[in-house]
Amino acid sequence: MPKYKHVIWDWNGTLLDDAKLCCKIIGDLAVRNGLPAVTFEQYLNVFTFPVREYYGALGFPTDNGEFERLGKIFIEEYERKKFEAKLHEGARETIENLREKGIGQSVLSAYSIDKLNEILRYFGLADFFDEIAGLDNIYAEGKILIGKKLIEKLGLRNKEAVLVGDTLHDAEVAESIGADVVLISHGHQHEARLKKSGYPVVASFDELKEIILQ
Repeated sequence: MPKYKHVIWDWNGTLLDDAKLCCKIIGDLAVRNGLPAVTFEQYLNVFTFPVREYYGALGFPTDNGEFERLGKIFIEEYERKKFEAKLHEGARETIENLREKGIGQSVLSAYSIDKLNEILRYFGLADFFDEIAGLDNIYAEGKILIGKKLIEKLGLRNKEAVLVGDTLHDAEVAESIGADVVLISHGHQHEARLKKSGYPVVASFDELKEIILQ
């Protein structure tokens, strides 16, 4: 029997390979606002939730409505370019494999719910998920509240689900909803940051499946 009844997937960075795209957009925004360019290494070391904090870490003003203004510009640019990003290698195969094993799956994302549904349909993945949970705004404050609502809706007990994500916030969400967590190191935060946390960290979907199906 599989260890878990349900896998809760993060989307951006975990299934969708969009970290470099996001780095490029925020870097261009920084330069246009008189700030230094952002390297990918720097991005991986400062990205966090709520994203307002990482804007501040890069030197952007975040008060007096500036974060909201900058966030709107970022999202508009991301929406124009999002289909340049592809699924991570092995993502689709893993989702299909877990479905064949009878394991339920859902998506829990800090992405706007309308845009999340749209991109899941674009990649032909929407029908694989029991539930799709996203935010009702563009500012990615975090997903603990929607995570709690999701786990209640799924009717899962403590540790019956595992949350798979690419950031330390995913681990915080998992703890808050009574799920285990596995972090994958190909997303929006540096592998060293993830490993330092003490949570399980994998580098590939093959490693991930070994944990889920053990």
